[in-house]
Amino acid sequence: MERISILRMGRILIVTIQVDMHDQIAMALQDDLTARIVETGARGVLIDISSLEVVDSFIGRILGNIATMSRVLDAQTVVVGMQPAVAITLVELGMSLPGIRTALNLEKGMALLQASIEADEAAIEVSDAILEE
Repeated sequence: MERISILRMGRILIVTIQVDMHDQIAMALQDDLTARIVETGARGVLIDISSLEVVDSFIGRILGNIATMSRVLDAQTVVVGMQPAVAITLVELGMSLPGIRTALNLEKGMALLQASIEADEAAIEVSDAILEE
């Protein structure tokens, strides 16, 4: 079965979907990505869907599940490169994709994740300092 590669760049995992997503690939991605988050201790997941021209409700739901599972594993998810037709389809299907933030491109997505990770770490430091008092 075809699999989607997951690259690591520092504390961020990058997934570039360049194949037609069908149910088996989507489920494998979900399993592979959650395992990699645990293995690497990644704090962010960036999913590039710029090659996807069509998204059905199942794929939309999988993206939402990935974001929720990532959050439970202490990683944030940003989806980049969404085509207008995909955005229209998701809205028409009534899918809000909870927990997923979006950015127009890879560069903006990376900046958003970096800022979020840094803000989370700063909040943890403040919390730890308060607990020590």
